[in-house]
Amino acid sequence: MLANEKPIAITMGDPSGIGPEIILKALNSSEPLPSCVVIGDLTVIESALAIYQPQMKLNVVAHPRDARHQQGVVNLLLSSHLDKHPCVGQVQHDSGEVAFKAILKAIELAKNGEVSGVVTAPINKESLSLAKVPYPGHTEIFADYGGADDVAMMLLNDSIKTVLVTVHCSLRNAIEQADFNAQCRAIELAHNACIQFGIPAPRIAVAGLNPHAGENGLFGDEEKNIITPAIEYAKRKGINASGPWPGDTVFMQAREGRFDIVVAQYHDQGLIPVKYMGLDEGVNVTLGLPFIRTSPDHGTGFDIAGKGIASPSSLLASIRCAHQLSKNRDTLNQPEESHHEL
Repeated sequence: MLANEKPIAITMGDPSGIGPEIILKALNSSEPLPSCVVIGDLTVIESALAIYQPQMKLNVVAHPRDARHQQGVVNLLLSSHLDKHPCVGQVQHDSGEVAFKAILKAIELAKNGEVSGVVTAPINKESLSLAKVPYPGHTEIFADYGGADDVAMMLLNDSIKTVLVTVHCSLRNAIEQADFNAQCRAIELAHNACIQFGIPAPRIAVAGLNPHAGENGLFGDEEKNIITPAIEYAKRKGINASGPWPGDTVFMQAREGRFDIVVAQYHDQGLIPVKYMGLDEGVNVTLGLPFIRTSPDHGTGFDIAGKGIASPSSLLASIRCAHQLSKNRDTLNQPEESHHEL
C-alpha cells in the first residue's frame, strides 16, 4: 500500500445502510490505498466486521497518527458507542444521530489538519431529520461546520466532470437560487477544481436552464439576463467559460472531449448524466472547503443493506480522488498561480 503521512478519514455513514459494508470491503481490497482511519461507532463497526470481513483486525485509535497502514487492518477512531446495532435497511433516529456525530468528528480532524482529507459514506436524510439534524445533506453540513461561505457540489467519473449551481432544493427554488452570484461562484469553483485536478487551462461549458438554452428568449430569459452575463464576467477574469449550452447535449460534447467540465444549473441536470455514464465510479467532491471532502455517488442502499452484495467501487474511487487531491493540494492551490483561490 501507499505511504501517506496523514491518513484519510472515512466516516461510516448511516449504519442501517451499506456504508460499513463497503468501507470494510474497500479497505480489504487488493488495490493499493493510502492510510485510512474510519470515524464511527464501535458497536456498528464490530458488527460489520463479524458479518462481512471477519478476517480483518480492528485497531481502535485515539488519534489519526496512531493508525496502522497495513493490509487487513481497520483503524477506527470512535465518535459514538451504541448499546446495540440499529436495524438494517430502516430509517431510524439512532442511525441519523451517530452518522452525524461521525461527520462532525471528521470535520474537526480535517480543520485541525490531523487528516489529509475526508471521505464520507452515504447518509439518509430522513434519519438525519428524525435525529433533529437541521441539514438536508452532507454538503450543507460541511459548509456550515467547515466554515465555508461558498461551496458547490462537483460530480465526476472517468468520462465527465460537472459542478452544480444549486443543490438540494426544489426545482422551483433552484430557478430562484440560480442567480448571477450563484453562476459566478459555480464557474469559478469549477475552474479552480480543474486546476487542482491538473488541468491548467480548463474549458468550462455552462448549461442553460431552459429547454434549448432558452431559444433566444422563446422559452425563458434566464440565459440572456443571468447566465450569459455571468459567463462574460468569468471571461473578464481570465476563465475560459462558454455557453449557455443546451442541457440535453452539452454533456455528450464534454464526454467527447470538447469541454473539461460542465456547470449544471440544478441537481438532476448534473447528476443524471454522471450516473448514467458511470455510477460505479462516480465521485462527489465538495468545492470551496478549507479541506478535501469526497464521497461515493450513491445512497445508503437500504434495499440491499445486510445482504453482503454492495459494491465498494464508488467508495474506492472516492478514496483515490481524495488522495490525488491531497497530493496536488500544496502545488496546485497556489493563489498566485491560478489567481482564483478555491
